[in-house]
Amino acid sequence: MKKILVVGLGLIGGSLAMALQGFEDYEVVGAVRSQSTYDKAAARHAADRITFDHAAELPGADVVILCQDPAGIIAFLQEHRNRFKPGCLIWDVCGVKTAVMEASRCLPEGVDFIGCHPMAGKEVSGIDNAEGTLFRNTHFIVTPGPGATPEHLDLLRRMADWCQFGDVIETTPERHDEMIAYTSQLMHVIAVSVCDNDELFSCEGFEGGSFRDCTRVAALDPAMWTQLFTLNAPALSKMVSELEERIHQYRTAIENNDRETLSAMLSHASSRKKQINLERARGDDVHPKF
Repeated sequence: MKKILVVGLGLIGGSLAMALQGFEDYEVVGAVRSQSTYDKAAARHAADRITFDHAAELPGADVVILCQDPAGIIAFLQEHRNRFKPGCLIWDVCGVKTAVMEASRCLPEGVDFIGCHPMAGKEVSGIDNAEGTLFRNTHFIVTPGPGATPEHLDLLRRMADWCQFGDVIETTPERHDEMIAYTSQLMHVIAVSVCDNDELFSCEGFEGGSFRDCTRVAALDPAMWTQLFTLNAPALSKMVSELEERIHQYRTAIENNDRETLSAMLSHASSRKKQINLERARGDDVHPKF
């Protein structure tokens, strides 16, 4: 049998290992570091086989899926660059692509790295919360490098189809990072900023749905999101700067009791959101427009 090695059986890695079992003629091997994760993954049959020794598995792996945090993925590529099987496919699940794609340049010729981002997740993490249906009808973003082969891209699409992703969308690492900075990372900046206010506890019990929706993602993993923010600093800092300017405009209109300007700003933003809602209600194409 051919072999898929999934390095890291957390929420995403564990869910991928579960979803990929039975795919064509591949054995799915999950690599873990802790005994606790090993025991939980074994109890849940998260992979066909589970190992602590990822280094021993690499020379025989036809596909390697890296499911660590960004720094862990970059370090893994550098440490094991000469252990990968010639002609193998490596892909990752990281939420930033430019930095990871740059790190993959250390790989020898013939080892194909394709950046990927499954647009799925939960507010909780770990193998305890992994599920094989996590990716159903979600987007699978692919950022191929210049050396990506048609055969490997086709293999990725077949794996995505097996995992029941809704679609596979190709773009550049730079464009991916720009869009994720706006749609994901900026929202996390807003959420944690709101939760930094002293009113958070004094207003407990007065939170409406809008407050809960806005702050839902604030209970994040600080180490992980520090990496995601800093590795995507150019795109994210640009988005934060633009948001600061818009908030300043609202503050100026409110302080000056400028109802005309405030009404115009609110109407403009409201109409844009209604347009998006209408397109989705009609079933229009809502795939990412890269």
